[in-house]
Amino acid sequence: MGINSAYALGYSGTIMVPLGWIGGIVGLILSTMVSLYASILTAKLHEVGGKRHIRYRDLAGYLYGRTAYLVVWALQYASLFLINIGYIIMAGSALKAFYLLFSDDHQLKLPHFIAIAGFTCVLFAIATPHLSALRVWLGVSSLCLLLYLCIAFVLSLEDGMKAPARDYSIPGSEVSKIFATIGAVGNVVFAFNTGMIPEIQATVRPPVIENMLKALFFQFTVGVVPLHAVTYIGYWAYGSSTSSYLLNNVHGPVWLKGVAHMSAFIQSIITLHIFASPTYEFLDTTYGIKGSALAPRNIAFRVVVRGGYLVLTTFLSALLPFLGDFMSLTGAISTFPLTFVLPNHMYLVARKNKLSSLQKSWHWLNCVFFSCISAAAFVAALKLIVVKTETYHFFADI
Repeated sequence: MGINSAYALGYSGTIMVPLGWIGGIVGLILSTMVSLYASILTAKLHEVGGKRHIRYRDLAGYLYGRTAYLVVWALQYASLFLINIGYIIMAGSALKAFYLLFSDDHQLKLPHFIAIAGFTCVLFAIATPHLSALRVWLGVSSLCLLLYLCIAFVLSLEDGMKAPARDYSIPGSEVSKIFATIGAVGNVVFAFNTGMIPEIQATVRPPVIENMLKALFFQFTVGVVPLHAVTYIGYWAYGSSTSSYLLNNVHGPVWLKGVAHMSAFIQSIITLHIFASPTYEFLDTTYGIKGSALAPRNIAFRVVVRGGYLVLTTFLSALLPFLGDFMSLTGAISTFPLTFVLPNHMYLVARKNKLSSLQKSWHWLNCVFFSCISAAAFVAALKLIVVKTETYHFFADI
């Protein structure tokens, strides 16, 4: 659900447009393979030193010490926060697109819809005290996911078959192309954000490692097909003019596009709650929130604390609503270290006496390579955000 979330509607514009056919396809396939490989390494470290490690930061703390524990803890929560900013931008974009189906006066701008999406997230967070309370909402989320991906795929295919020859050249000046290409690399890895493998693995029934590996192989083969399919078909249909929200490009019955927009909006709200739940749980534990979810004190806590967290998230989303660049920034800050760099180095540390010299060299090479790309992607994403911020007006119609 996380990999095929509404973010998948943005990859045609944020990955394929800056990278082109060859770079985009090769990048996505390589990222899929490398993410699977790194996830397998992490899954195999579920038991180290005769002890189960059910949280990523616990594993890092065991292998490296207290400082690493705190760094990984900060990276995970920073990643969740940035991902949630993106989900609110995505939800606002979907809501705005739905509005424009019935009114083209442009009186309401994207920040207005982001504010509405944020308010909806606050209500959902108050009404859903913990993950187990989602229940039926998970089914709703899955249905919404199937709806907007299938509609986007079918309408893009229909448009592509009717459209004249498209321009697939990479837009921009030579300098902007360089920054956009490096930033798109951050988007490529963002698509496979797997920085919470130990936390997921803690819920898997025995034999834990074997079953987790089965789940990973399924997710990175069958599970990524929708993402790849809608990304390629969107770029094929619209070329270099593809939007960072694919449904802005498609043509078709108004009611069908409306269903797709509202499905993307609802699914973004639900998925945001899933990614925000670790933060909610941390705050609940820190402030000793226990007992009935309907107790006045607990309701008040959710209103004030969760509401405050989401108000901050919504404000930043409306202030800098550049979805593609936030994907790049998130990929550079957290996805690269958590998904690519750390798994290789942790496996090297944990299994150092069992690895050959060639294997050790391979893992070291991966660490250095992905660290360099992470640094470059961070600089590029920051540069792009700064450039856009200089010309962005808060209530601009974007």
